[in-house]
Amino acid sequence: MKKKFPAVFFTLVTAILICHIFVSLMLYKYNSTYGLIGIVSAIMLITVLVIVSVLYSRNFIRHIFRMNNHLENSAADYMNNLPAPVAVINEDRKFVWYNQSFSDKISRGYDVFGLDFEEYVKLDLDLLMSGGTPVCRINGAVYNTVCEKFEENDISFLIIYFHDETEYFNLKQKSEASHPNVVILNIDTYDEIMQNAKESEKAQASLEIERLIEQFMSSTNGFVKKTSQNTFYAVIEQRHLDEKIRDKFKILDLARNIKIAGKYPLTFSIGIGQGADSLAESEKIARQCLDMALGRGGDQAVIKSDNGYHFFGGVSKGVEKMSRTKTRVIANAMQDIIMNSDKVFIMGHRFGDLDSVGSSCGLAGALRILGKPVYIVVNRKANLATNLIDRVEAQTDEKLFISPENAVNSVGDNDLLIIVDIHNTDCLESYELYEKMKKSVVIVDHHRRAVRSIENAVIFHHEPYASSASEMVTEIIQYFRFTSDEKLPVYYAEALLAGIMLDTKSFVMRTGVRTFEAAAFLKKLGADTVAVKLLFSNSFEAYKNRSQIVSTAQIHNNCAIAVADFECDDIRIVAPQAADELLGITNVDASFVIYKTGEIVNISARSLGAVNVQIIMETLGGGGHQSMAAVQLKDTSISESFNLLVDAIDKRNDDISSSENK
Repeated sequence: MKKKFPAVFFTLVTAILICHIFVSLMLYKYNSTYGLIGIVSAIMLITVLVIVSVLYSRNFIRHIFRMNNHLENSAADYMNNLPAPVAVINEDRKFVWYNQSFSDKISRGYDVFGLDFEEYVKLDLDLLMSGGTPVCRINGAVYNTVCEKFEENDISFLIIYFHDETEYFNLKQKSEASHPNVVILNIDTYDEIMQNAKESEKAQASLEIERLIEQFMSSTNGFVKKTSQNTFYAVIEQRHLDEKIRDKFKILDLARNIKIAGKYPLTFSIGIGQGADSLAESEKIARQCLDMALGRGGDQAVIKSDNGYHFFGGVSKGVEKMSRTKTRVIANAMQDIIMNSDKVFIMGHRFGDLDSVGSSCGLAGALRILGKPVYIVVNRKANLATNLIDRVEAQTDEKLFISPENAVNSVGDNDLLIIVDIHNTDCLESYELYEKMKKSVVIVDHHRRAVRSIENAVIFHHEPYASSASEMVTEIIQYFRFTSDEKLPVYYAEALLAGIMLDTKSFVMRTGVRTFEAAAFLKKLGADTVAVKLLFSNSFEAYKNRSQIVSTAQIHNNCAIAVADFECDDIRIVAPQAADELLGITNVDASFVIYKTGEIVNISARSLGAVNVQIIMETLGGGGHQSMAAVQLKDTSISESFNLLVDAIDKRNDDISSSENK
């Protein structure tokens, strides 16, 4: 009522005043004296009303001012007493105000007024100002941060609010740490190394294996279950798995100390299903990782993440399997698929060598005996085995070799693609042909499993312990069911033998019993070793170039590194030969040759087995075999590539040293 009274009063007085003036004017017409008195009194009333209005307005303004101060003080008190920390910074990102909670929880009573915000609080202000909600960790607490920008009269402030999420983050961290993961442990080539052991030796080995597994699980609260003689399934929480990762899976090193029958070292392959939403998905991922580990020769642990595969171990050589049961099954399955296809295309890797082209020729010769139309896809302009191509082509009546472009244009709906000596999609002779035929692909390869491997092949025949793809093809064609007594022509047999000799360095590297058996079979077919040797001959100019590369070699951590700072037409042939020659130097365990082709820097790596050059090349983005690998580097100079290689060698040596010290 008090608030309404001034308005009612002024309205009533104004109405009376208007009436009074009207009456005074009417009286003035009839009696000027009375009318004049009325007008004078009206003026006096107006004067009084103006004075009262001014006095009231002053009081009202004073009241509004008091109310405004009250509201400002209340807002300031409210901001200052907020339970969440609040800070205000200026355009120079310096503190200009902060509330009591900020002082208590973040600055801990220290006066930060005028200090640089980013030096005191580790927070990405650019992300915050762009609408993000970066996390700030300070004084043992975790805060989510948001901001509000205030601009007025050319003055700009940033108000930053800190929301305490410590309890949530701790709960989330605890949940993630206790997340279960499936781990599959597999004993490599268990049947092969156990078949010649005595029963007492088998029992002793089983005891030591199970004791090692128990030791591996003892530091965790998980459990392990033996599902077969050579396979164990374990479930481990994430926090304990992180410890195993930090230890680089020490069980791999401990396993090698166990000798079965006193001479065969034990090795494990481990697949880890990390980061899955369910145990079923974790088990599926663990199997994929185990397949990757086995495909790379075993003796390693593999983890799959969003950024690809991560590998641990892999320092042992793959153990050769003596049984050919798998090869016989693969050969029968391949023949059924081949016979149900209209025609067959065989393709190797880019810059095909004697193994890639030789295995293709040998397989093509067998398919011709089966009466199946077959073509070998090669790019003659970028091939290292053109002499073999010319030799085979000169002795065949029908067209055998076809360019990638013609192959793509002649593909039918019921055709088959066989890929040899490669399973990496990045290195195929024709990726376009693979894309067109990816639903009907057979793979025969001996290289250790690569990350970007071909998936969903109809048949994936992969034996990383084999010497070469030519050895694998030689074994396969022995199990083909030929309807006639026709034998494989000699020039196809010599092509296969050339491939074996290339990858084994004339039966020196990665040569097993089955390698010699394959070579003996080819010799029975009439393969001439002298004719094969001629396929390896080089020109005098190539010999000079190879010697020039060898002369530039430097020794670093028992590794010979040479740089070819010149260009020649056959550099792709000469550089690997120079790397092979460098292995003949005393105390050299591995060799690397750096050379350039166009805008790409290439590194060719070789070893005698003491150094796993595949892992070193994988560090740089390449791959290959334990004793033979390579990498191609784009947008990099030769000097930069040299430094990258040295760093990769040092990193590998540091990892081995730390593993041995444990």
